[in-house]
This record gives sequence, structure tokens and C-alpha cells, in this order.
Amino acid sequence: MAIRLTKIYTRGGDQGMTSLVGGVRVPKESGRLEAYGTVDELNSVIGIVRTYVPDYRDRLGDDYTWYSEMLRRIQNELFDVGSELATPADVDYPGRHLMGAGEVEQLEHEIDRMNETLEDLKSFTLPGGGKLNAFLHLARTVCRRAERICWAVKRDEQISDSVIIYINRLSDQLFVQSRWISKRLGEDEFLWDRGLRIDSRLSKKNRSK
Repeated sequence: MAIRLTKIYTRGGDQGMTSLVGGVRVPKESGRLEAYGTVDELNSVIGIVRTYVPDYRDRLGDDYTWYSEMLRRIQNELFDVGSELATPADVDYPGRHLMGAGEVEQLEHEIDRMNETLEDLKSFTLPGGGKLNAFLHLARTVCRRAERICWAVKRDEQISDSVIIYINRLSDQLFVQSRWISKRLGEDEFLWDRGLRIDSRLSKKNRSK
């Protein structure tokens, strides 16, 4: 699909309708628009993370280029996801990209790479401890919302399983990212203290046996 943006406003949506890829008009509150609009929101949050990463170049050291390129790739992949969600099942065009197993496997590889450097969790994590951690948790929650919306749309319309699997795996990847960046930058990781208290009581109980 050729991309050519010459005029930003068209007035075509002033009555609450907009066009999907292929030209079909749908209400702006339709589920498919909510789905790719939420993916767009997610992309924006990751853009914030990516904008701040150069501030940590020295602290990331050898991982800086790898991490920066990973974020760049994910932003581009999310644009592909949005494009696919904006295209009805009966529409096709030359050069159309469809999400597949390769993108999911790449996320899983990154999850494994980052996770092998992390300690096991003894409680649920809370957003915060550092700027990038907090924004990555925000991205994770938006990603989960995008997944829920896609499943709701899929009840009535055709959405590729690969798209939803990708979004699901990305939410996992963002969670591990949030932990990895905190450790890599030497920042605190906030944990749910009630979970820690429960773990402490169980440990004491086991020691008393």
C-alpha cells in the first residue's frame, strides 16, 4: 500500500464515521477502531521510553544499542499491527505485511535473554523505582487492554490469531523489560509488600517445624 500524506484534515470524520483500509465506513466508536487506537496509544508510550533511553547511554553500556534497536523494532511492529487491525478480512493489497510466528519468536527470545539475568520474584511488582520502569509498566497495562479489546472484537469479526498472540507476548516482554531495566540501571524494584509479609510469615512457619 503506497503511503502519501498530502492533506492532514479531510472533514470526513466530522459526523462520527471514518474509513478502514479499503474504504468501508464505520463508526468511530467501533471495536476495530478501539483496537488499533489502543495499539497506537501503546506505541506512544513506548515512544516515551525510547525518548528517555539516551539519557541512560552510559549506564546501559554495551546493552545500549541492543536495547534501543529493540524498542525501535517494536514501535515499527506495532504500526504493522495497527495496519492489520485497520484492514477488514476481505481486503488485501500488494505488499501487505501480516504478523506471524517470527515476530512472536523474537519477543520470546528477548524475554529469555533478559529474564536469565533476573532473580525469581517473591511478590508481585509495582510500577516505579525508576522512570523507565514506570513507563514500561504503563506500556504493559495498555498492551493488556489492547489484547482484551482484540478478543472482544474477535467475537464478531475476523482478527488474525497471530496479531493477538503477538500482543499477548509483547505484554509479557514489557513486564520483563521493566524488571530488566531496573536491574541494569541499579534502581530499586518496588514489590507488593503484602505479598512480602505473607512470604515472611510462611518462611517463619516453615522454620518452626
